[in-house]
Amino acid sequence: MALRVAIQMDPLAGANFASDSSIRIAAEAGRRGAAVYFYEAKDLSWQNGRLTAPARRVQNLNPPETTYVAGDVETLDLGAMDVIWVRQDPPFDMAYIASLQLLELVADKVLVLNNPRSIRDAPEKMLVLQFPDLTPPTLITRDRKAVDAFRETHRDIIIKPLNGHAGHGVFHIGAGDENYTSALETLLAANKEPLIVQRYLPEVRAGDRRILLVEGEPVGGFARVPAAGEARAAMRTGSRVEKLELTSREREICAALGPVLRNMGLLFVGIDVIGGYLTEVNVTSPTGIAQAQKLDGVDVAALIWNAIEKRLRR
Repeated sequence: MALRVAIQMDPLAGANFASDSSIRIAAEAGRRGAAVYFYEAKDLSWQNGRLTAPARRVQNLNPPETTYVAGDVETLDLGAMDVIWVRQDPPFDMAYIASLQLLELVADKVLVLNNPRSIRDAPEKMLVLQFPDLTPPTLITRDRKAVDAFRETHRDIIIKPLNGHAGHGVFHIGAGDENYTSALETLLAANKEPLIVQRYLPEVRAGDRRILLVEGEPVGGFARVPAAGEARAAMRTGSRVEKLELTSREREICAALGPVLRNMGLLFVGIDVIGGYLTEVNVTSPTGIAQAQKLDGVDVAALIWNAIEKRLRR
């Protein structure tokens, strides 16, 4: 029987079909005969024991082509799906958390990916805290004196919002940088949650290395090399993408993470490594499928669906 797949993401019309990983995941599901539906997190409704959302069935996805066929809007009973994908982009705020809590209500009868409770409990920059031996010196706080002391020790630091994304609000503060106080005040005023402060890793100039894992196993990746004059290694800020070969240290990191990711139900994850240090574990809507396929020829979307079908058989 064909699978029924629901994908919770931002509006399809705004997606970049050349690089969007959600589109690649959906297209592979369609090629395997699944009925694929798209809806937005803001449209979720719970009533009388049913979780529903207005959705459209989408067919003939073939990225990077932007053409597809979308059906009429219908009320989708999410509890009747076989697979639900959480693929909306951050910010990871209370609206995001609310959608995860609603999806938890059907997670006992539908395969929800990634596991909504695990996304909620260990987003992006939090899961790395379980692996202090693999991460650079890190401080999470809103205490200015604690940040001052950390900077005094490490001199060259990165400060960013705990739940930031895509390089937004990231400041590189070098030793003696007169922008330190202003940057710290700006971040504290703009964010109610703690900040994350890390020792700056100059190896980022050679690339922030994104490694994609499926069921805890590395399957591909690439390096994002910052543009000239830019401290942030993000696609949005003009980083150049280069092929990478995993180092022994990176394989060690993947081996340490693998069992934890599998146990948490985090089927598709993207980790960031700089200079042999784990800096982020991306679990909300990891990207990089198109880049990995272009650079390495590996079809990550197919590997993802192989893993899903194996889970469903179990």
